[in-house]
Amino acid sequence: MEKLEVKGLNHHFGFTEILKDINFTLEQGQVLSVVGPSGGGKTTLLHLCADLLDVEEGSVENSFVSSSFAFQEGRLLPWKNVIDNISLGLLAKGWDKNVATKMSEDIALKFGLEEEDFDKFPKDLSGGMRQRVSFARALVVEPSLLFLDEPFSALDIGLKKELQTVLIEMIANKEISILFITHDLMEAIRLSDEILLLKADPGHIVKKFNYSLPQHERDDKFVYGESAKILQDAEIIDTFELELK
Repeated sequence: MEKLEVKGLNHHFGFTEILKDINFTLEQGQVLSVVGPSGGGKTTLLHLCADLLDVEEGSVENSFVSSSFAFQEGRLLPWKNVIDNISLGLLAKGWDKNVATKMSEDIALKFGLEEEDFDKFPKDLSGGMRQRVSFARALVVEPSLLFLDEPFSALDIGLKKELQTVLIEMIANKEISILFITHDLMEAIRLSDEILLLKADPGHIVKKFNYSLPQHERDDKFVYGESAKILQDAEIIDTFELELK
């Protein structure tokens, strides 16, 4: 069984303690989100789990066969067109150029891009289109684990829901496991099996929330209702410094 297991994880930048005693396990087929205010160490935690930062104290054991990462911004190579950006991971894995191109074109269409967009460069794309390309690049390699760094935060409501629908379909088909960070509680409730609440200074987990209803059955009524409940939680109020009247 593939899994990501984090034990006793601490991290410092210089003399500043960023993360303290982080412990959790992401099982195969699970979606786990980390929520908390800006500056609480969420991105640092994700980078440590994705092996983008060296682990100093504690351990991160990742037995997933493959993984990919979608960032908050597209991070596309400006000198490559849409299809060449999407196919980067496939070519790095040694796929034939023609096969990689065909797979990249297919997933580009799945993510709402048009054939006329294939030869465009990042400078010619809107922010939403760049994020479509970023998602396509991350998923074309068919990772068993997907890392998401607030990938929906800069998107309009329609595009956000569209991309979430693609992920929910993959989750329902048991095609992927996801670890993502967000400050959007509704987004976390819509997608997550488990939510970790990360409180700042230093970042540490103060509470976990679990949801058993399959993601594809969570309609807006469910998400709004659970959001209202979670906003009444004392730890949520304290962590996000909310003042409810």
